[in-house]
Amino acid sequence: MPGRGMLMSGRNLFDTPDPLLDDIPLLPELLQQSGYTAFGTGKWHNRRGSYSRCFNTSGRVFFGGMNDQFAMPVNDFDPAGKYPPEETYLADGYSTTVFCDDMIDFLKARGPDDEPFFAYIAFTSPHDPRTPPAPYDTMYDPAEIELPPNFLPEHPFDIGVRDIRDEVLAGYPRGEDEIRRHIADYYGMISHMDMDIGRILDTLEARGLSENTIVIYTSDHGLGVGQHGLMGKQNLYDHSMRIPLIMRGPGVPAGMRSSAMLYLHDLYPTLLQLAGVDIPASSAGHSLVNVLSQATSKHRKLIFSAYQGVFGHPESNPYQRSVKDGRHKLIQTVVDGTVTWQLYNLMEDPYERTDLIDQPGNDNVIAELKRCLRKRQARSNDPLVTEADTKPPAL
Repeated sequence: MPGRGMLMSGRNLFDTPDPLLDDIPLLPELLQQSGYTAFGTGKWHNRRGSYSRCFNTSGRVFFGGMNDQFAMPVNDFDPAGKYPPEETYLADGYSTTVFCDDMIDFLKARGPDDEPFFAYIAFTSPHDPRTPPAPYDTMYDPAEIELPPNFLPEHPFDIGVRDIRDEVLAGYPRGEDEIRRHIADYYGMISHMDMDIGRILDTLEARGLSENTIVIYTSDHGLGVGQHGLMGKQNLYDHSMRIPLIMRGPGVPAGMRSSAMLYLHDLYPTLLQLAGVDIPASSAGHSLVNVLSQATSKHRKLIFSAYQGVFGHPESNPYQRSVKDGRHKLIQTVVDGTVTWQLYNLMEDPYERTDLIDQPGNDNVIAELKRCLRKRQARSNDPLVTEADTKPPAL
């Protein structure tokens, strides 16, 4: 929910509550005001009324976090944003294909001379239940799957998530064969989704729209699937926090790769700028246009991440905070008042296997990253930050 809120509002994590604030201009809303048709289909894990603010036409939409991929409860578009429960029905088909079909139907009705459009499709795949359709359910042989380099039977210490839903999808300790089975199913769902996305791109080409359409593929999080002994997303390791971002189209150099660090909500001002739409003052994102134009390979100096400690009584929940620069990442975990710090050199150890927190020679790095972490918490309106936290740590 916060990830979608950040993308649609351009706001920081702690400024994107669900429901999305009514007084914050949303990305498709602004594009509509500039003459764009805004189409959506797929998963919308936010308030139903905000969906109707974003889109003026739509395919089938799923309001929720997860469900049976073969029996997805969906609603047809309601401009009033009501979506009464009695109008929910089960989609006939596999979720990925259902949503892709709706996107393709929208594109087939458009031509190069029509008004510009913003089209948004959000998949439930490859979220569990990991049930790829045939023949993708047998595409990957678990016996041939390589375990990730940072596979562990169990996480080395308690991060407060052992008994949540994601983590009980596999037993303790994690068995190698069981993890291979999960990865094989995960890959099957991804390959099936890749095929269906190909159908969308083929439709763009057939309608003469490819050369003038910016296409973006991204996500809200990754998954452990056995890495660090974890199954889900509820952690701040890079396998859960570092997400894909693939772009193509006008203004995007072909074959370019960039190491620039960015947030999901940086897409908000980027797309507005590329569309020639004014960026509102409420945006906390930084446009990527200079990165795309290759004017710079730098974007943000630090990335601040958070898990939990947000809703209700944040101080009573297990929570994590992290900050990383171009080389190091510092992670703070708090469970029942016990604080654990971790330090990784991502340049030398991208799989975060060697914790450097107690190794000699890192005191200055740790102190600086702690200072940066508290500063970023304060800047982001983190409810856990205090005035004492923002003071420089003692060396």
